[in-house]
Amino acid sequence: RRCVQETAYREGIHFKIPYFDCPHIFDIRTKPKEIATQTANRDLQTVSISLRVLYRPNTTKLQELFRLLGTNYDERVLPSIINETLKSIVAQYSAVQLLSQRDQVSLKIRKALEERAKSFYIILDDVSITHLSYGKDFAAAVERKQVAQQIAERAKFIVEKAAEDKKSIIIKAQAQAVSTELIGRAIRDNPAYICLLYTSD
Repeated sequence: RRCVQETAYREGIHFKIPYFDCPHIFDIRTKPKEIATQTANRDLQTVSISLRVLYRPNTTKLQELFRLLGTNYDERVLPSIINETLKSIVAQYSAVQLLSQRDQVSLKIRKALEERAKSFYIILDDVSITHLSYGKDFAAAVERKQVAQQIAERAKFIVEKAAEDKKSIIIKAQAQAVSTELIGRAIRDNPAYICLLYTSD
C-alpha cells in the first residue's frame, strides 16, 4: 500500500529505501501563469480578458497538496479557478466600470482568487489584469453613442442659438417700441419736431 510521509524534505542529500521510497520533487519557486478567457459583463457584452498570476505551493502543506492534486497541481487547478473567478466578478461590472475601475476590479479578482487557491494549498504572490478588450459590437456601439452625443450637442447648440436670436429680436422690438413712444411724445409736446425729423431725413 502506497502512502505519503508526513515529512517534506528540503533540497539537499537525503537517503531513501530502494523499492519503498519514491521521491516526488516540487518546484517551490514563484512561477508565472497567464490565463486568457472570454466572458460576459453585466451588460451581456463579450469581454476578452487575460490574467497573470504569480504562484507557488504552500511549503507547509506539500503532503496534502500531493495527496489531493499531485505535482502538476497548477495545471489541474489554476485554469479552472481563474476562469470561474473571472466570470463571476466581471459579470458584476458594466463595460464603462471595467475600463474606468480596472484597479478595483483587479483587486477584487485577487482577493477572490487568493481565497480559492488557499483551499488547494496554493499561494498567490501577485494577480494582475494584462489585457482587457471588447469585441467589434462594443466598438460599433461606442461609435454610435459618440455620433448620437455629437448630434445631441449640435441640436442643443441650435436650440440655444434660436433662443438667443429670439431674445435679440425681442430686445430690438422693445427698443423700437420705446423709440417710437419717445418720438410720439416729442411730436405731441412740440409739433415742430416732425419738421425737424423730415429735414434730417
